[in-house]
Amino acid sequence: MQIINTAICLTVDDVPASVSFLTSHFGFTEAMAADGFASLTRPDTPSVIFHRRGLEVLPEGFRDRHADGVILAFVVDDLHTEYERLRAEGVAITLEPREEPWGEKLFMVADPNGVSIELVEWATGAEGCSGDGSEGASKGGSEEAQA
Repeated sequence: MQIINTAICLTVDDVPASVSFLTSHFGFTEAMAADGFASLTRPDTPSVIFHRRGLEVLPEGFRDRHADGVILAFVVDDLHTEYERLRAEGVAITLEPREEPWGEKLFMVADPNGVSIELVEWATGAEGCSGDGSEGASKGGSEEAQA
């Protein structure tokens, strides 16, 4: 199998609100959209797709589910700068900056639909981490979408 692209699909109540949040605060671009659907892209991360809850294109058992329990995790170069930028833009911080014992520095925000977004910076020399967070991210045991 050859995977040519990766996308994270999230089901939300208000697709335009989530689209506006990621395009305004995280630099995503809307690649395509239709009633109840939008696909967002950035050159440096997997695409993010929003489906409206109840959309009939979704399998019946998934139509009414919400993106609860999913965290979009974005590894950044300067966590403090991103924290200050998002605060200045009026984004509510849902988890204040903290550092985990395994070297992960993070804080969290949520979009208008409650989708959790975690910004991460890895401490230099963190055990099991190559610097881009790829190895250490899986050691935490969470169900994060590493982007």
